[in-house]
Amino acid sequence: MGRYTGPKDKLSRREGVELFLKGTRSFSEKAGLKRKPFPPGQHGNKRRTRLSGYGLQLREKQKVKRMYGLREKNMVSVYKESGRRSKNNNTDKGLEFLRLLELRLDNIVYLAGLAPSRAAARQYVTHGHVKVNGKKKTIPSYEVSEGDSIELKKATLAPASKLFATPAWIEVKGGSCKVARLPIRDDIDEGIKENLIIEFYSR
Repeated sequence: MGRYTGPKDKLSRREGVELFLKGTRSFSEKAGLKRKPFPPGQHGNKRRTRLSGYGLQLREKQKVKRMYGLREKNMVSVYKESGRRSKNNNTDKGLEFLRLLELRLDNIVYLAGLAPSRAAARQYVTHGHVKVNGKKKTIPSYEVSEGDSIELKKATLAPASKLFATPAWIEVKGGSCKVARLPIRDDIDEGIKENLIIEFYSR
């Protein structure tokens, strides 16, 4: 299945949480989930059915996949790599999984406020507008390391204002930012239940 090109607000409505896929609009009263707080479709406004254990795992996996703009193949790769690192480093598999997602170049560009959304950040990277340690990178999934500096080649691409706080592990200065340290669990979205995703792929 190819990349989703339909209305992004429908994805947030389907998952029942704001995925912030529409940039500034996601923070306004025009956000799809605020205007229509129920799933899309002709039966969306009816009472929701109770999900099974598998259903809860699937919805959590879909939510995170859509939030970070990944395809299924990418999610499986992240899961396998998190398993390998947790064994080698004797760390929590869920934390390694979330770190791999958070340290993606496109995600850091978004969290630092250098792009209005993750989709825009991805486009900035693929179009060659982002540098890491002074070198151009065009791969959105590039894993940024602790101490790396990221900057926009054109500062005018950054939004005029930012609607959310920058995570403590990212230092921002003008049109650039730096990964001061690796993120810990408290730094990452509390709404993500990574244990459900690990259980889904462990079946």
